[in-house]
Amino acid sequence: MHCRVVVEAAVPVFDVETEDEAIRIAISKTGEMLNPDLNYVEINMGKRTSPGGEELPPAFIAADEALVALELEITVFNVEREEHASRIARKEIGQRLENIPLEVLSVEVLEDDEDDDSDTDDSDTDDDSDTDDDSDTDSNSDNETSTDESARDDETPSEDAADDQSSETDDDVLPEFEDLLE
Repeated sequence: MHCRVVVEAAVPVFDVETEDEAIRIAISKTGEMLNPDLNYVEINMGKRTSPGGEELPPAFIAADEALVALELEITVFNVEREEHASRIARKEIGQRLENIPLEVLSVEVLEDDEDDDSDTDDSDTDDDSDTDDDSDTDSNSDNETSTDESARDDETPSEDAADDQSSETDDDVLPEFEDLLE
């Protein structure tokens, strides 16, 4: 199950005069703290309301300091239940936003049965491309092997003899090891 989690953050901002300035600085400050590790988190202005139901701006300014409400949206994949998704979101975001209070606002379960089937089909094609990549890697390793052999030609005969002895020892060890496994 995949979930979309919205977390509210109260971001403090200093030396500001207007609400717009406080919001811009808070979004920028939060983005710096989250990036590059969590660059997939969406940062939006939060919504605040008065007890009477009146909408308020997301920033509260007093004495040139502001507290800005931001909503951080993150998609959490392969979770067992909604509570699990909210814990993961709080942990991931909270690790980067030190000393900033967080509260989970909502958890939305993403139902994508069709996408799951298409992901399976995509993975099959990815496996085919991985096989192609492996063959490219094998040809590259063949080139490296031939380079290594030419480098060995430059070595002194005593080094070649030492290499031959170590490879003979390796051959002797393998059958003994197989006997132990049986």
